[in-house]
Amino acid sequence: MSEYQHKDLAAGKWAELSLATQMVNIGSEISRANRWKAKGAQDHCVNAVYRALELISLTIDAQIGKHSLTELTRLYEFVADYYLGDQIYPVDGAWLQRYFDSFIYQYLKEKAL
Repeated sequence: MSEYQHKDLAAGKWAELSLATQMVNIGSEISRANRWKAKGAQDHCVNAVYRALELISLTIDAQIGKHSLTELTRLYEFVADYYLGDQIYPVDGAWLQRYFDSFIYQYLKEKAL
């Protein structure tokens, strides 16, 4: 992942978004990964996972000094482990989707303001 797939976001636009917005966007990639995985389309699943990991990395960079990074760095590990690793953590695609879906309420609340 040396070259960004989300070049405009990596250039600073991502840092301007709220944490809820960032997490909902990452959740969209996780949703895509889950759908492709269920269909057996491993290449498409892996591509969605790489995009999600890139967005998580951009979120970590954007949140330095604002929030604790422990949860975000552990989340990166969970996503990488479930989709690309040996699945040593007790999480699966449904758990990850629920995690990201929990940010939808805050995202919608922000949009209503």
